[in-house]
Amino acid sequence: MKEKIVDFVNGVTKEMKKVTWPTKDELKESTAMVLVSSIVISLFIFVVDAVFTKFLEMLLG
Repeated sequence: MKEKIVDFVNGVTKEMKKVTWPTKDELKESTAMVLVSSIVISLFIFVVDAVFTKFLEMLLG
């Protein structure tokens, strides 16, 4: 059992060395894109929800 764990850890270590990690600039750019996209989508959903709510209030109210 111990040998399997050691083999697994060695395999994981080898694979992690193969990974191409992003640079700080790439990471900052990707993070900014995710944040901006999340904010834009949230605002869109908020506006659609507000319009739909007003429409239903006019229709039912």
